[in-house]
This record gives sequence, C-alpha cells and structure tokens, in this order.
Amino acid sequence: MLQMRVARVRRIALIGLAGALALSMSACAESKRDDAAGGGGKTGGTLVFGTASVPKLFDPLFNDEGETDRITRQMYDTLVAFKEGTSELTPGLAEKWTPSPDGKTWTFDLRKGVKFHDGTPFNAAAVCFNFDRWFNMAGAAAQSQMIYYGDVFEGFKKNEGDASGEPVYKSCEAKDENTAVLNLNKYKGAFPAAFGLGSFGMSSPEALKKYDADKVTQSGEAFSYSSYANEHPTGTGAFKFESYDKTAKTVTLVRNDDYWGEKAKLDKIVFKTISDENARKQELRAKTIDGYDLVSPQDYQALKNDGFTLSPRPPFNLLYLGINQKNNPALKDLKVRQALAYALDREALVKTKMPEGATVAKEFQPDTLAGYAKDVQEYPHDVNKAKQLLAEAGQSNLTLNFYWPTEVTRPYMPNPQEIASALADNLKQAGITVNLVPRPWNGGYKDDVQKLGKHDLHIIGWNADYADAGNFLGTFFGRAKPEFGFDNPELFAQLSKADGTVDPAAHAAAYEQANRDIMSKYLPAVPILSSPPAYVTAANIKGMVASPLNNEHFNTVSKG
Repeated sequence: MLQMRVARVRRIALIGLAGALALSMSACAESKRDDAAGGGGKTGGTLVFGTASVPKLFDPLFNDEGETDRITRQMYDTLVAFKEGTSELTPGLAEKWTPSPDGKTWTFDLRKGVKFHDGTPFNAAAVCFNFDRWFNMAGAAAQSQMIYYGDVFEGFKKNEGDASGEPVYKSCEAKDENTAVLNLNKYKGAFPAAFGLGSFGMSSPEALKKYDADKVTQSGEAFSYSSYANEHPTGTGAFKFESYDKTAKTVTLVRNDDYWGEKAKLDKIVFKTISDENARKQELRAKTIDGYDLVSPQDYQALKNDGFTLSPRPPFNLLYLGINQKNNPALKDLKVRQALAYALDREALVKTKMPEGATVAKEFQPDTLAGYAKDVQEYPHDVNKAKQLLAEAGQSNLTLNFYWPTEVTRPYMPNPQEIASALADNLKQAGITVNLVPRPWNGGYKDDVQKLGKHDLHIIGWNADYADAGNFLGTFFGRAKPEFGFDNPELFAQLSKADGTVDPAAHAAAYEQANRDIMSKYLPAVPILSSPPAYVTAANIKGMVASPLNNEHFNTVSKG
C-alpha cells in the first residue's frame, strides 16, 4: 500500500513537471521564432517543389503518408507544434497547454484573433467540434482511414473499422471563447506531443459541414472522399488551397494574408509530383522546379558541385520488412520469421544502396530515442542458419508474395525497386521462392498491405512524428492490423502499459523490454535500416529549415 501511494505521488509530480517544462520550452521557442521572423528574405514569387507521389487527399484526418502531409501542413495548424528544425514542442494554435495531475485532462489556452480560411473564427467551440467529429466518426470506411486517430485515441464512440479498443477520448468542453478542456479516459504517454500530429490539424466546422466532410465510401478496394477533402480544405495555416490539377499532377497553394503567425513570403507554392527521382533531378537542372525532396544518395555530390543546396536531415526513421501472418500459415511460425531475418543481408544493402549515415536497424525504433535496448536478439546475415530454421519448420519449399511500392520515394526508401530486388535475392538464396508484386503507392499499395492485407511480405517504413518510442512500437504493433495479420493481446497490453508509464526512467525501461520481447518472442516484422533523407533547392531559395520529422514549413521560404 505504501509503495502504491509513493508511486502515485511521483506520477502526479512528474505530470505536473511535464506541463511546466512544456510551457517553459514553449516560451523560449517562441522568442527565437520572433527573432527569426524579422530575418528578411525577398517577398513574392512562386516556388515549384517536386514531390515523389500524388497526394491522397487534403483532409489531414484521413491521411497517414508524407507527401500528403507536406501539403496539408502548410494549410492546417495544430494545437501544439514543433520548433523548426527539431522535435521540441512549441506553441501552435494553443499558446499553452496544461495537464491535470492525473494526466487525464488537458486545458488549452488558445490564441486570440485566429480565423479559418473561410473567415470563421477559430475558438474553443471549433476545437471541441473537431475532437467530437473524430470521436463520433461513423462507418467502417471512414474509421479505417483514420489511422493516426486509431493509433493515438484507440477507439471511437462506436468501433466499426480497424480500431477495437476502448476510446481514450471522453469529452471536450469550451470553457470560454479561448479555453478548451479535453477530458480523457486514461493517461497517454503520447500527449502532449501527439497533439502536434498533422492529422489532428484544426478544420473549419462550417466548411466541414458545408462540404460533407465525413462522407467516406469504399467501392471494392478504392476509397472515395468528400468535396471537402478533395476541393475545399479549410484550415488556419499560412497557405490556402487554390487548386489541384490531376492531369498535370500539381497542387497550388496561395499565401494566407490573414495568417496569425509569420506570414508567408511567397505568393504561391506549386507542389509538382514527379515520381521518378532522375526526372526530378533533371527538372531542377532545367529550372522548371526550384527544389525537391528525397534526393538519390548517388546524386548528393554532383548536385552540390553544381551549386545546389543539399539539406540532409538526421536519420529519424525506420525501414522494415513487414510479415503478414494471416494469408500464409507458414508465417505464423516464429522459426520461419526468424529465417527471413537471418536471410537478409542488411549490411550490404546499407553499404550499396543508402546514403552516408544510414545504419542497419536492430530493433523497431531509432537508437536516439529513449527505450532503445542495446541487448536485443540480433539476426546477422546467415544463409545457412536461415535454411536450417526453414527445414526445422518444415518450410524448405516456401513461396511468398512480396509487395513493393511504385511511383514513390520515401525518406527510408530512396529506391523501392532496388531495395525490394535486393531483399528478394537474399530470400531466394535461402531457398525461398519470391513473387515480387509491384503496386502504385497511393490507390494501390497502401490499401493492399495496410487495409486489405493481400501480401505475405512487404517493405514500408516510418518517419518519426514526435520523439517517443510509442510513435514507433505503438504505431506498428499496438493493436491488430491487416498489415501484420496477427492478434496478440499480451503484446498489445505490454505496449499500452509502456505508453501509460509516466516516470521517464520506467517509461524507457518498459519500451526497452518491449523491444527485447519483440525481437526474440514475436518478431512480427524485420527491422532493416534507418537513413538520413535529404532535400535539395536552387541557390536562390532561402529560409527552408530541415526537420528531423520531415515537417518543413514554407512560410519562411523566399525566392530571389
């Protein structure tokens, strides 16, 4: 009994400290932001930025992929933001956020005078409208596309899609015009950082209602979204939506002259999708674009020699080989999954296909995050060991369908075809028959592997949204998902307990043990590597700050 009381007192103290630290850090970050805001830079002009894949839609609630987030981030603000170039928290639409002693209530003091792009006011009622919208979302199709909401808030008022847990969200109160109070059913270690997730950008309640934003339908394998999501996204951000030309694969945003923060220097941004990385480079040299992301490692030096500005980000991501245990009974056997891990030559992949600074991943989170365990079970490249394990499992003639994405480049995956081919060759050397299945990233691959679970194996990865182990382990394995095709209440409970542990040392220790167990007892996938992605801009582009979260904002960017 005494131990319980001491523990509770410590939890309360730590939660209070977390809030105080957030406020202190926020004040410091805001001061530096103000200093930078007066840094000059030419105003006006249009920036054309090359992207690797077409956007999925423009309602951030239904998005979970980077190229769409790059665009919606410019149009929507979140309650909590991240300091430019870091993963540190800073005020967003909330000037400060204060947790209750038990961490179940968060009070947000909102900025005054903020308006949505349609001219309606941003206030506490709008905040609660957004939270209530997310919680009350109806329909399996809509809920299945709210991947971030499902991962963080765990359940809906009525679960109809992938999420099956008890909802973390309880209620939201508009205490007054500028004070919103969020009530939760339990403490979550993801907060307050998760309030900064792009999917939780604040939308205009009037626009959501006017354009039927909650209408999501599924026909066969395809999902369709509302006119809000496709034509009328309405946030509070520094840029406003102008148009999406699907034929030209260009999205045009224009400056929001009524923006509450540092107003954009550019008149317009045009995001132009150029799926082929070599074509992106050629367009930069031809001056038809001003920059692009996800530069091929082989081009780093040549682009620098040509006078372009290369901006690498620190590695804060993970590529993994996903294993779906549902379709092929052989993959339910741990020995088979371990055989796959031993078969992969990850060292060679890093040395031959990835940029300087890339490293082999030994577990499912970067080593820079608390919770990383140095003593996990490792799987060095050993073809004979792989063959031995397959024989012991009675699977020496194993055949697997290996899905990989086309029309995309990701921070952890500069060339999906090369990576998939290299890994498939490794598996073939272990005696496995591999059927490579290419699918387009949006409208194909992601739905096939993440919603429909068609695959046996697939490659995909994750770039950190915020600095917590739960953003990796919890996102991957915190609940049953078609991507992995297993249901393990013991593992889900272990990760939930780690997420709900307040004491920083105990929080880290809980994730360290989870990493050990995942790599030895479960191995639901195989971690491959972490890599430092880079973007490149023309010499006349200034003010863009590389983010470890791939969270660059363009309002500070100038051209000329």
